[in-house]
Amino acid sequence: MNKYIKIILTIILVLLLFVIRAFSEELFYDPLIEYFKNDYLYSKIPNINIWHLMIDMLFRYILNSLVSLGIIWVLFERKDYLKFTGFFLMAAFTVLIIAFILLLRNQFENGYLLPFYIRRFIIHPLFLLLLLPAFYYQKLSNR
Repeated sequence: MNKYIKIILTIILVLLLFVIRAFSEELFYDPLIEYFKNDYLYSKIPNINIWHLMIDMLFRYILNSLVSLGIIWVLFERKDYLKFTGFFLMAAFTVLIIAFILLLRNQFENGYLLPFYIRRFIIHPLFLLLLLPAFYYQKLSNR
């Protein structure tokens, strides 16, 4: 792929991540946004439709994952990187969503930091920030 096409596609995909983030409050059900913005240290967790929240978190995670896979493909053009990322993202979501549901059912009795950060890893493409440097390092070390 041409260098300039790679740059343009990468910029478009990164902008798509920003668009997903910018319209997240309108597109996805997440009452925890307001909870964590306000005085969550002193207030109880709001009533949450757990199934609706989980479905919307899954949908958002899938959107972010597809864009992340696109970025990895454009930058590295290697199927093994794409397969690893796909399996990693599926395994990470499974572990994180189970932990988040368990913490949510306990009403965050053991504190709010762990569910806050688990939710962050689910709704934001943070794994992309971990995988890009790892793949770049592997690409450099294989030369």
